[in-house]
Amino acid sequence: MILSTLCYLERGDEYLMLHRVKKKNDANQDKWIGVGGKFEEGESPEECILRETKEETGLTLTEYRYRGLVTFVSDCWPTEYMHLFTASGWEGTPIPCTEGELAWIKKAELLELPLWEGDKIFLRLLDTDEPFFSLKLRYEGERLVFAALNGKEISYEG
Repeated sequence: MILSTLCYLERGDEYLMLHRVKKKNDANQDKWIGVGGKFEEGESPEECILRETKEETGLTLTEYRYRGLVTFVSDCWPTEYMHLFTASGWEGTPIPCTEGELAWIKKAELLELPLWEGDKIFLRLLDTDEPFFSLKLRYEGERLVFAALNGKEISYEG
């Protein structure tokens, strides 16, 4: 089991996205995702996202919101519980990321990028300002085969 965080830094109509192109054996290779990572022992979701954002971007979050919990189930990877955040305030100077290339991407263009199918679901939920949610996604390889929002199966493009 993996515990992780993911954050989308929001600047107007853009999100700061990470194009995962630098790590070997990366489950997210060539995909675009937010910033974040795995919990360290004893961390809360908030402590983890603050640390991970600082490590990956050089920025210190000053305004952020816990948006949801995403459960990933896969036939290739351990089950992952990802705590999802958005951020609208930060300070500091951006640094290069060791895990990929950071870029500000317009929200309207996000779905055209190489993304996980399930990410498209929660990005839409973030865009509609959905209240705190629980999303379960089940994959076979890279193919999304099941999605449930707040315990109820939902249809998706897949």
